Amino acid sequence: MPRIGLDVMGGDKAPVEIVEGARQFLADGKGELVLVGTRQALKDIDNVEKVEVDDFLPMDVKPTEVLRRKNSSMYVGLQLLKEKKIDAFVSAGNTGALFAGATFVLGRIEHVDRPALAVPVPSLKDFAVLIDAGANVRVRAEHLLDFAVMGLAYAKVLGKDRPKLGLLNVGEEESKGDETTKEAYELLKTHLAENFAGNVEGHDINTGKVDVVVCDGFSGNVAMKTMEGTAKMIVTILKEQIKRSSFFAKLGALMLSRTLKKMMEKLDPRTYGGGFILGVNGLVIKAHGSSDRKAIKNALEVALKGVQMNLVEKIAGEIARVRDSGVGR
Repeated sequence: MPRIGLDVMGGDKAPVEIVEGARQFLADGKGELVLVGTRQALKDIDNVEKVEVDDFLPMDVKPTEVLRRKNSSMYVGLQLLKEKKIDAFVSAGNTGALFAGATFVLGRIEHVDRPALAVPVPSLKDFAVLIDAGANVRVRAEHLLDFAVMGLAYAKVLGKDRPKLGLLNVGEEESKGDETTKEAYELLKTHLAENFAGNVEGHDINTGKVDVVVCDGFSGNVAMKTMEGTAKMIVTILKEQIKRSSFFAKLGALMLSRTLKKMMEKLDPRTYGGGFILGVNGLVIKAHGSSDRKAIKNALEVALKGVQMNLVEKIAGEIARVRDSGVGR
């Protein structure tokens, strides 16, 4: 049975909500957990393997601190993953610290210069993979090529047979963007012509126009947070309007309750749990910093799926295949 490590101390709502999410996941009996945290945080949960630590990283920590504080819950969890004592590691802690720690402790997959955060976001065709969603604020064109290769491989693992790739830009025209984006456009057109659909704009991310959206981490994180805010606004307005409506409008909403529930679940960021840090030699899942118990349970489900799909091995194989076929720097 897959063994998943969980950073109990990571996240705005740690450790209480993280522990409750762990309990909900364990109740399903789909996998084993190894909880990493302080003695105080772990004292009220039983029948699960625990690894006690004396330190943890606050959410506003400098990313490089993870490399100094080797008895923190995040670092210890990554070390367990490196030593193959767990099959995946989940943390809702500081993104920069988790990214730096994963890169340093686990190392990069061969041919990958910059790992990236890949997050499935809702679209009219089920989902689209957004990469990079916040790990690399500044990138070079060749890094965007790496992200594209990893994003396409991830999409294939998730069931997209011939995924289409789009480069996030300020317009669809080939001439749009800054020098980095223009150079990346040429690299993608040259080396990934079978998949590359050209530039896409922000409003294309959720329409299903492409299956993978590649961008720098600054743009990707802003896009992702904007989608989350918009989804929250839609759900909030819908609930408020139903409450204020007439009896017959409420009756109509009741008849559509199943459809409305599915829509709300699709728009709820907690449903997607977290994203993978792709390009490192281990399965690392970054849960949202504000994750509650539902989000943590779903992040653990994401980790379980990644283990079952042999995601890291398939990503490495796809990158090697593409590189061997002639994609170079």
